[in-house]
Amino acid sequence: MNKTIGLASDHAGYPLKEQVKEWLKEKGYEFVDFGTNSTESCNYPEFAHALANAMEKGELTRGIAICGTGNGINMTLNHHDAIRSALCWMPEIAELARQHNDANVMVMPGRFIQADLAKECVEKFLDTPFEGGRHQARIDAIPVKR
Repeated sequence: MNKTIGLASDHAGYPLKEQVKEWLKEKGYEFVDFGTNSTESCNYPEFAHALANAMEKGELTRGIAICGTGNGINMTLNHHDAIRSALCWMPEIAELARQHNDANVMVMPGRFIQADLAKECVEKFLDTPFEGGRHQARIDAIPVKR
């Protein structure tokens, strides 16, 4: 698996994204940070599109994104064909998003998740393989825009 993770956040997700960078380094991952780079108010779609575009080009295979609730950046990411983004606020959800949905982007709600839970979510997202089998048929049924 590619050991480079794409990162994106808005201003509300920026502090947690900075923590995620540290956790990735500890686990031996590299990352590409698509912004934002401060807590100054900004628009999450700009950074979500940058991450998704890099993934669609094959430059990255996984990403982590964060905004205030996680909803806005998650919705934006899922408008891209190559993205299966999952909103995760518990480690079990992150694990199942990988096992059953082959999620390639994990989104966290920066304003509503504690750092210890966020770290566990990151670990589950990175360490859990996709099960395939019956789950693959479900993924294949997700429509792709052309």
